[in-house]
Amino acid sequence: MRSPLRSFGLVFGQFASLGAIAFTGPLVPSSPLLLGLLAAGLALGLWALLTMRLHRLSVLPDPLPRVELVRAGPYRVIRHPMYASLLLAALAWVLASPALWRWGLWLLLLAVLVAKLSYEERMLSASIPSYREYQQRSWRLVPLVW
Repeated sequence: MRSPLRSFGLVFGQFASLGAIAFTGPLVPSSPLLLGLLAAGLALGLWALLTMRLHRLSVLPDPLPRVELVRAGPYRVIRHPMYASLLLAALAWVLASPALWRWGLWLLLLAVLVAKLSYEERMLSASIPSYREYQQRSWRLVPLVW
């Protein structure tokens, strides 16, 4: 069942935790390794965005009318590459200036995104008959893990 309040709450939690991480440390890590992690996160997000196309994009977890299942690009392997990209970029930012409270924010972001993708998958399963089969052939967020 769709819940606009829940949808907006999840989006608020996502942007609040991501913003708090991004704006409390360096946006560009000085370490080449962390810069590579940030670049990988941004590249994954861009690849997912280009594959999905802007007309299919919504920050809300509720499926758009006439939703289409995307199975190309990174969506062949993981169902939520944009969420994975946010977690990778945020991880690079936290590691660039680690503090216990920033790790807490990253864990909050993780929890919000897991709740958001779980809610989104329930809605997609109800809207797209082939979504359950797609779930069996792809990973949620991290290939070979979950």
